[in-house]
Amino acid sequence: MRIKIVNPNTTLTMTSKIGACARAVAGPGTLIEAVSPDMGPASIESHYDEALSVPGLLAEIVKGEQSGFDGYVIACFGDPGLEAAREIARGPVIGIAEAAMHLGSFLGRSFSVVTTLERSAGRTWELAEKYGMARFCKGVHACEIAVLALDTDPDARKVVTETALRAVEIDKSDAVLLGCAGMADLCQEISDKIGVPVIDGVAAATLLVESMLRLGLRKSGRGEFATPIPKVYSGILSAFGG
Repeated sequence: MRIKIVNPNTTLTMTSKIGACARAVAGPGTLIEAVSPDMGPASIESHYDEALSVPGLLAEIVKGEQSGFDGYVIACFGDPGLEAAREIARGPVIGIAEAAMHLGSFLGRSFSVVTTLERSAGRTWELAEKYGMARFCKGVHACEIAVLALDTDPDARKVVTETALRAVEIDKSDAVLLGCAGMADLCQEISDKIGVPVIDGVAAATLLVESMLRLGLRKSGRGEFATPIPKVYSGILSAFGG
């Protein structure tokens, strides 16, 4: 079984961390490959960043299909390009926000999300509504640390942990979701310190894809998620046409 983890930003140190977290939970015989696109933003912290991350992400899905990958994880908490990726992939494609929110709903009546910047909170609420998880989501709390600073700010772990603890105290929530793939390696450490389950979406999505594959579940290929109709694309997107 081969699962491709696509970090939609181009920061390879983050991609390496994401890959390690996915491999730590994958079952025997599951091969994990973590990649970043050849083009796109260094981090995704705005609608603009997200929009410009999608072509590179989709190019990686296409490469994966050509190389025989069985399933995919989109390792950004905004779940960029998720529906488009599902159109072009034969196997399951799971976004890390989607996975984390669903697992969070299994652990109690509520969860809180700890994200990077306050400007990301609206997108998280939007996804909670889209996935039918808004009734479980009691709060979205920003630690005001930029995505790339998670690896360079010496206080990052302390601030993220304190934000998670504050979220539980304010929301009275049963679990905390880490709202950035760059936080993936903090999961167990934070859970031990705040006393409630903490979910890393990278690990959650990896295991969901793996489980779907073991169950033999694939998309039907009908309707909205059928393969896109081939057509000509122009300019820098010409390679995406068929």
